[in-house]
Amino acid sequence: MSDETFADDYETARASFEAGEYREAATLFVDLVDRSALEPPLHGTTELRLYLARSYYHSAQLARAEEILRAMLVDHRDDHYALLLLGRTLQRQSRHDEARPHLAMAKLLGGYDIEGPDLPDARSATDG
Repeated sequence: MSDETFADDYETARASFEAGEYREAATLFVDLVDRSALEPPLHGTTELRLYLARSYYHSAQLARAEEILRAMLVDHRDDHYALLLLGRTLQRQSRHDEARPHLAMAKLLGGYDIEGPDLPDARSATDG
């Protein structure tokens, strides 16, 4: 695999995502994640996995999005966007109690304007 081909494939996947073709983007990002993890030159997979999770989320493949996000958070527990997306993914599955701690952490770490019961007030988190 050449870097140029990988870069071209990455741009194709991103273009599909930006065009709202989320199922197609997910297929392309799965391939990129697999290739980046297994073949030299080894590329980081965090950005690719986040695009993959977002593609799954937007194409209502919520169990797949959840799986990718949970795996990402094992490696990067303080990734506020992954926490936010996991919380939203769980909410879309009507798993509100499970979503709450992820959304609360996303709000604290990322400053997201998230409303809801039992979520900390961003001002009180920064005042204390």
